[in-house]
Amino acid sequence: MAVGPARRWQLPKGLVAAGEAAEAAAVRETREEAGVETEVVAPLDTVEYWYYGEAGGRRVRFHKFVHFFLLRYLRGDVAGHDREVEDARWFPLDEAPARLAFANERRIVERAAQLLREGA
Repeated sequence: MAVGPARRWQLPKGLVAAGEAAEAAAVRETREEAGVETEVVAPLDTVEYWYYGEAGGRRVRFHKFVHFFLLRYLRGDVAGHDREVEDARWFPLDEAPARLAFANERRIVERAAQLLREGA
């Protein structure tokens, strides 16, 4: 998990680049924000939400889809995260949901734990 500028723990995520598959974006964003190399094991869920931000000097409402995947750690160290986040850390799987700032991300981690119990 990575903590952003608002000092809240959340899962790595970001924009899918033009022509990039959601799976590739998940692996890339995890490398950038958490400093670790991973590979996709299974899809978890897609979360849809709206938020407000700035575009062209105006306040704009954005519609966002975030695709979450169960990823397998391959190598790397969370100390190698980029400057986009303040900190990245590993948490025990049973502790992780309580650390996350957003309910939808807590559900994602609980789904990942379920898949792991089932042998994913």
